[in-house]
Amino acid sequence: MPVSTRLVDLVQFRIDEFLAERTPEITAIAPELSTVLDFAAGLLSGGKRFRALFCYWGWQAVGAGRDDLELLDAPSPRDLAAVVTASSALEVFHAAALVHDDIMDSSDTRRGLPAAHRRFEAVHRDAGWSGNAASFGTSSALLLGDLLLGWSDELLDAGLATLGNRDAARASRAEFNRMRTEVTVGQYLDILEENSWSSRPEAELLPRAHRVIVYKSAKYSVEEPLAIGACLGNGSLAQVAALRDFGLPLGIAYQLRDDLLGVFGDPQVTGKPAGDDLREGKRTVLIGLARTKLPATAMHLLDELLGDKDLDGQQITMLQTAIRDSGAVAQVERVIDLNVEKARAALATAPLAASAREQLLQLTDTVTKRVA
Repeated sequence: MPVSTRLVDLVQFRIDEFLAERTPEITAIAPELSTVLDFAAGLLSGGKRFRALFCYWGWQAVGAGRDDLELLDAPSPRDLAAVVTASSALEVFHAAALVHDDIMDSSDTRRGLPAAHRRFEAVHRDAGWSGNAASFGTSSALLLGDLLLGWSDELLDAGLATLGNRDAARASRAEFNRMRTEVTVGQYLDILEENSWSSRPEAELLPRAHRVIVYKSAKYSVEEPLAIGACLGNGSLAQVAALRDFGLPLGIAYQLRDDLLGVFGDPQVTGKPAGDDLREGKRTVLIGLARTKLPATAMHLLDELLGDKDLDGQQITMLQTAIRDSGAVAQVERVIDLNVEKARAALATAPLAASAREQLLQLTDTVTKRVA
């Protein structure tokens, strides 16, 4: 079995184990809380596990382990178990971020299923409870996200407690804390741009959209998981810096691909409605580039329709056509390619383990050429 596949299985096992440990504690408080546990388990089941993979290969890249996950029989099984647990913590943190993100975006679906706040809303509505079902859904999902955030900390601490090198444990915790801060403020910058763009000078819109990509996604999706993995392996400053030089441009390319999928992705594959980012009013680099290329009338129409929750299929198709015909899609594809080249170049002479470097190159294609 490929190492990455084995890691994904181990991460899922560790998450399931953690949930099983928490279930008696939670249900002892009140049996109704089983609903919260069920929704948490659903969110934490499956997914691409990119953050876990980057964490593991960051650890391998600094020479900390062996490319062998069979039965946790690496030379230092305790440290490998710590890496698996820390990787699991990243996935739980990601789930928390998705819950909160879907609330802020008023998204109805996630991975082809109702978003957490919509699931809680349906519980209220189906039971015929008093009060507002939508309000109950939002409040409940906020608390679920908070619970997952706390659990991600618990998992990380559990992993770090078993790590043999205490300096490595402290450095890993510092990176996790940095990641948590960056993605939270990056999320704020995202909603800030959605609401304040019209008051900004035109020349600032693209740089501000790029800043959102860096802090909301690129660092937290790729760069920081790599850095956390490297710190778990007690990597040198040069090794951590090399992984950052690789991770940031790759993270930018990853998010640019996500932005394209948010407008043009196949709903049957992405699990999100067609053109969902258009209804949510995302002021992405794609939109910023389209605005610079569209005729004034078309640009004003884009500004008027973007963020309208009631956009119908015909309006979505019209906006997709305008964005594509503007040349913005082709330009974003070029920017993706440039960032991938930059990431690959950063690995070429990096002081990293050769086998891990090869795996990271494969992940480069996986995260930037995906269709979901």
